Amino acid sequence: MSISVPESMQGVTLDAYGGSVTVKQYPVPRPGPGQVLVRMAASPINPSDLAFLRGTYRHRKPLPAIPGIEGSGTVVAVGPGLYPRVLLGRRVACSALPAAGGGTWAEYMATSARLCVPLQKPITLEQGAMMLVNPLTALAFIAIAKRGKHAAIVNTAAAGALGRMMVRLGHQHGIPIVSVVRRKDQVDLIHGLGGTHALDSNQPDFLVQLRTLTHRVNATLLLDAVTGSLTNQLLEAAPVGSTVLVYGSLSGEACRIDPRALINGDKRVAGFYLADWLARKNPLQRLRVAREVQRLLGTRLHTTVQRRLPLSSAQQAVDLYQSKSSEGKVLLVMDPHEIRVDS
Repeated sequence: MSISVPESMQGVTLDAYGGSVTVKQYPVPRPGPGQVLVRMAASPINPSDLAFLRGTYRHRKPLPAIPGIEGSGTVVAVGPGLYPRVLLGRRVACSALPAAGGGTWAEYMATSARLCVPLQKPITLEQGAMMLVNPLTALAFIAIAKRGKHAAIVNTAAAGALGRMMVRLGHQHGIPIVSVVRRKDQVDLIHGLGGTHALDSNQPDFLVQLRTLTHRVNATLLLDAVTGSLTNQLLEAAPVGSTVLVYGSLSGEACRIDPRALINGDKRVAGFYLADWLARKNPLQRLRVAREVQRLLGTRLHTTVQRRLPLSSAQQAVDLYQSKSSEGKVLLVMDPHEIRVDS
């Protein structure tokens, strides 16, 4: 199969951590051994992307760098290797190499074939662009809750895409989800999704409400995407034997923990990183998870898109998502002809 590939491409560029992004011309990368070249169709902006732009993400790349962690597109060239050849011409969901190479906010990206998931026919490239980070994380949290025999879950920053998925999956699996949000309208949003338990962290009696509710439903798995003072609030409110799982730092602050909150009640704090969770699974298990994600993309793992913008409007897209993240994803679209808009 021969697919025409140009010599140059447009890519979003970050020149300094904490700075703004621009769009520049780059040579189209060439895939190495075990790699594929993806003609990108779309890529979302996630909280992890914002962390990368600030320089607080787990992996920092040499600058200037092309941001973007996940996206979708078509494999148009491959390096040596059996699996890359299998993917040639296929539509895929894909993620960027973590510590080197370009990101998904570009017209083309070279990445490992192992970081690509072939899309089933009913799945659009728009759905595929948002298939990896949030949906896989949501399934991972449910799996962790089941394995740890946690009766219920507290989820923070719960008005976003991941929080909505957790509410729907909680219904499916019979696991009560306590959704912690920041505003009254977000409490209403959770209730509109069918969520029974939603708390506004800015209410003066929030900690009392949280302690009462976590003990009532026995929520011993508490997911912290915010850190700062919230980490200790979660620990203080949690039942005996609880685990606070830190998976983000939207506040940009370190976790504040009173040691007494750990000692009194046999509680612990642990971290979660999706790539590490996936790495502990064998190829068959990863295949099953990928199939489950695609099966649920149109329902429980559905993602709302508030705006679609071209690469040339990347900084506008970042600003919009930073200010209105709970209203839905902002999607960077490289080729609008390849994107079928999902309702």
